[in-house]
Amino acid sequence: MQDLQAFLEQQPMLTLFFTVALGYLVGEINVKGFALGAGAVLFVALAVGWFAPKAIPAPMIGSLGLALFLYTVGIQYGRQFFSGLVSADGLRANLLALSGVALSGLVCIAFWQGLDTNLGYALGLFAGSGTSTPTLQTALVAIGNDDPAVGYGVAYPFGVAGPILLLYLTFLVLKPKIEAPPPATLELKEVAVHSAALIGKELRELMVAVRGDVQIVAVRHADRNRPITPSTVVRRGDVLLAVGPNPASLDEFATLVGANAPGQVLTDRRDLDYLRVFASKAAIIGRPLGDLPLPSKGAAAIVQVRRADTDLIAHPDLILEYGDRVGLFAKRSDFPALRRFFGDSIKGSAEVSYISIGLGMAVGFFAGALAVPVPGVGKITFGFAGLLLVALVFGNLQRTGGLNWTMPLSANLVLRNLGVTLFLAQAGMSAGPKFVSTVAETGFLMLGLGMIATAALIVPILAIGLWMLKLPYDAVAGIAAGSTGNPAIFTYAAKLAPSERVDVGYAMIFPGMTIIKMLFVNVVHALQ
Repeated sequence: MQDLQAFLEQQPMLTLFFTVALGYLVGEINVKGFALGAGAVLFVALAVGWFAPKAIPAPMIGSLGLALFLYTVGIQYGRQFFSGLVSADGLRANLLALSGVALSGLVCIAFWQGLDTNLGYALGLFAGSGTSTPTLQTALVAIGNDDPAVGYGVAYPFGVAGPILLLYLTFLVLKPKIEAPPPATLELKEVAVHSAALIGKELRELMVAVRGDVQIVAVRHADRNRPITPSTVVRRGDVLLAVGPNPASLDEFATLVGANAPGQVLTDRRDLDYLRVFASKAAIIGRPLGDLPLPSKGAAAIVQVRRADTDLIAHPDLILEYGDRVGLFAKRSDFPALRRFFGDSIKGSAEVSYISIGLGMAVGFFAGALAVPVPGVGKITFGFAGLLLVALVFGNLQRTGGLNWTMPLSANLVLRNLGVTLFLAQAGMSAGPKFVSTVAETGFLMLGLGMIATAALIVPILAIGLWMLKLPYDAVAGIAAGSTGNPAIFTYAAKLAPSERVDVGYAMIFPGMTIIKMLFVNVVHALQ
């Protein structure tokens, strides 16, 4: 064992990545549907750090990892976060999540004051109960030692397993009826115009009476297919091609306009044919579809946009993202120009702009370094919360002039997972020796405190949301998952309640509550 210890300490980079690999291997162990996932890296790192303390990597590695994690989260969820701040439902959801975060924080302060617990341990318990690695990093910087990582490591298992167990128990008690989401595809319908009330009117007038989930993408006039514009005049006998996700809405459209006329537009490809391209060119990313100067002189129309596994209606205000697959009706002679216009490269959908990442993170660190005066507290710095806040702003803007802040989802996920993995490995290895000695000294006390802190976070959200506010179970599940921010909890909530409300709740809550937790640590430390 001494030879192995000496070898690991002589090869710190080998030890770091061996810890990552072993951590993910342990994280894949599944016990009745529960697995630690990436969180297992922390526990393996604690053991490796205790066994080979001289192999602990430099703190800069952990800081870099956390910075990548926060920046990519902010870039992805910026729009959902800010929309949640201005809508009534979003404000209510954030206040509900805040009730749990605040109670968990107060409980951890009580541990510190009432039980004479080390402040670093108490803040680590707070971070671990919410499985918030950014909060842990903030606590490590504020305290100046590895005590928070010890509390974090003790509370983390309960921070993952506790919410999952509580969500499962409330699901069993309430037995909520979750409506399965409709298939994420679009349907087409060809309708012949016979309604006298529509003859001679422009298409924009017709669309006023049509439900918002239906869009007209082409018209057949005098036996020729043509793309449409808002000023297209509707004539008797024209055949309109409509697209939408809801068959009932399309049937309603057919009743309003005239009668079904299947096989007239789609079977004739002389003038318009279907083309699907990848959106991979930086010049078009972050721009609304209505602003795109298609190189076809009005002879092309965007029919749909497929993003990840979902088909989206091509509304003019829909903003393109990297990797979107754009479906168009166009002349075959325009296909080469359209492919060049959109980029049409699956390779390009995985590339990122290191100019925007570098500038964005530099601005974020600058914002985090600013000392902000707080009455009664003194000056505090936002630290990594400043980086997250700036990333949220850029994620909401998406594009500034010619600079595109967004990045392909695949690249975002790779950078995010790499970042959080490096942080957990470095933080765990640094705290390993102290973690073992602390647990040996305190016995089950710290474990019990971790369970209480986790319950204080989740129970108020479930109780107030489900029984007082009477919110749907899937909405509350998304809020609860967002209050922790842990991907494993979000995945489990989405499995229990497969609806869009879980996704929206998580996206609205996670960034804001992360910032609140990080600021809480700074304020408590400043007030001690």
